[in-house]
Amino acid sequence: MPCAGGVGHLTVQIAASRGAHVTGTGRAAKHDLLRELGADTLIDHTTADFVTETEPVDVVFDLVGGDYGERSASVLKPGGALVGALGGNLGITGERAAELGVRLAVVNVRPSAADLSRLVALAESGRLRVHVDQTLPLAEVARAHELLSTRRTTGKIVLIP
Repeated sequence: MPCAGGVGHLTVQIAASRGAHVTGTGRAAKHDLLRELGADTLIDHTTADFVTETEPVDVVFDLVGGDYGERSASVLKPGGALVGALGGNLGITGERAAELGVRLAVVNVRPSAADLSRLVALAESGRLRVHVDQTLPLAEVARAHELLSTRRTTGKIVLIP
């Protein structure tokens, strides 16, 4: 999974807090931060292919989709789970995942007091922190979208009203 963006950097921390061995992709310049957040193994996707560099894993949290869906499924252990966090094209169907012997799941965010309480506890303990890439005035919302579309931000972009 790309793990230095707004969702990925939080996912790394949550997975690590639950005892997972976290393998992620990110540019080499972001590896120190990602290790600090709890990533164990990192692959620089600009110089290496995660498919050939990854041992089989139990779960892939896919934040890219498209052409990466089936590639991500290929690194799963039999019975593993490909979890997509995208509303659009995951790049693989449930039928194709079943042919490969893996499960496909899609994350749907919904309000949950219990889940929010667990996140608050992680934040209060210092095991979950939001990395802010930059802040922009609300009037620059278009610029914020441009930055996000580059897929090169580290953490979140915060708009200030």
